[in-house]
Amino acid sequence: MSLFYLTLAIIFEVSGTICMKLSQGFTKMVPSILMIVLYIISFCLLTMALKKIDVSIAYAIWAGMGTALIATVGILWFKEPINALKIISLGLVIIGVVGLNLSGEMH
Repeated sequence: MSLFYLTLAIIFEVSGTICMKLSQGFTKMVPSILMIVLYIISFCLLTMALKKIDVSIAYAIWAGMGTALIATVGILWFKEPINALKIISLGLVIIGVVGLNLSGEMH
């Protein structure tokens, strides 16, 4: 169940970050409010995941996968520029998350 909570936490964090972009510096009310709500939900779910997953592993997965996913959203949805260094860096983030996941223990 903890991995399920962690997965949901990542999805809500990425959704909150998308709303952060859409809020245009807190000038758009709905995305601004959604951003806050989605981040609160994400942190609650992350906290629930920490019952069974080490904090170092859970946070690294949450942050790393969130980073990789939001970078992908930025490229595909917001038409941000892409280059070889960005692709390599995203690959390294994913490799790091997988490595940490393989080295961690659930209790």
